[in-house]
Amino acid sequence: MNLAESIRLLTPESSYQPAEFTRLPRAWNEQRAADLLETLAERGINSVLLTDPWNIVYFTGLWAATTERPLYALLSAGQEAPYWFYPTLDRDLVHEWWFGDGLEYFDYPHVAGQFPHLGHASRGPAVDLWEMALGGMRDSGRVAGHVVGIDRMPAGERAMAAARILGGPLHDVSSVCTEMRMHKTPEELALIKRTYTYFDEVHAYARQRLLEEGPMTDFDLRMSMIDFATKRIVPDLELDGRPHRGVGVVIDLAWVRAGAVTGYPHPNQFRFAAITADTVLQVSGVLQVGGYGGECYRPYLFQERTPHMERVWQVVRDSCLLQQEELRAGVACGEVAERIHRFQIAEGMAELIYHRPAHGQGPERHQPPWLALGDDTVLEPGMCFSVEPGLYDPAAGFSVNFSDTFVVQESGPAVAMSRVPWTEEWAWIDL
Repeated sequence: MNLAESIRLLTPESSYQPAEFTRLPRAWNEQRAADLLETLAERGINSVLLTDPWNIVYFTGLWAATTERPLYALLSAGQEAPYWFYPTLDRDLVHEWWFGDGLEYFDYPHVAGQFPHLGHASRGPAVDLWEMALGGMRDSGRVAGHVVGIDRMPAGERAMAAARILGGPLHDVSSVCTEMRMHKTPEELALIKRTYTYFDEVHAYARQRLLEEGPMTDFDLRMSMIDFATKRIVPDLELDGRPHRGVGVVIDLAWVRAGAVTGYPHPNQFRFAAITADTVLQVSGVLQVGGYGGECYRPYLFQERTPHMERVWQVVRDSCLLQQEELRAGVACGEVAERIHRFQIAEGMAELIYHRPAHGQGPERHQPPWLALGDDTVLEPGMCFSVEPGLYDPAAGFSVNFSDTFVVQESGPAVAMSRVPWTEEWAWIDL
């Protein structure tokens, strides 16, 4: 395959340089935890209980699967490492990472004192794991005399139990955590850029395969893209089977789809259709390494495209470029969304609008703020957004939707993380 033919069309490099690492170093997480405690101290809060998996990842660096089993991390002023509440299943991950102290339970539901791996396996009534976690925090001495914050505020009986066990109410600090995660640090941006460097090559591969091999199914293209991406990324991860390396890796190209199924923003059927000269193809997906990266979508038109397809494609592409221009520090999210929607309405596309132009981009994919009419958040440098002011025409059997990651700058328009072109030369090709 002559991959260089498509690689040469990639746009010039931006000012962002790719990271040399494939996950954020623990020292980065420790500093973010210290910054969080410092911010909360200004509010009179001395400890914070992290229960949201994404806050745990961000402030401690521990990646663990999210299930019905509670996994909590307590950060406290004056303590060098977190206190953990964790199931036996995650014990090795927790102990081999950033561990100060903690309380282990066997599984969900848990019976008091029963740990089969220690020879104790009697059935009995399930304990309240929430109260068990709070009791462990209290008994550890780490929250003695502390005002305690929490990132997901409990209600009702759980809130009352916390006040009773800890000797005072919990305080909602969710907005502080979210605000910190919305503003990407230089290290995060470098890791995002590294992932998009892979994504540029994956898109070039997809384009070149279409040019050289012609008609195929979207399934065939999708599977080959996954194979290419995996073989490109995995050697850099230095996998050895041990925990904490190769974390936060996502190769999700399930959104590569062709034909009528593209006419729906979130289709609910399996994607398997022929890529033919009269279809629209969405080459779409998400790549993440170390939890960072994002979306990169490019819609393709082929030689039997209609004038309507061309028109919709150009309006959406121009909407993306408008978003890049309007994403400026000091402007409200809703103001940018309004300008994009009004542009599309003025272009006669009102009936094809199905959703907001973009969402904030982070390790959990969708995060605040939202580029939507109802979000008055003021844009600030370091905020990252998807780019998807797509238009959908299910009656005509197609849609056009781009995406990328745009980063808000100190001044001027946003900067794109990918180098994949937005041009007809790139995306209007003959099979």
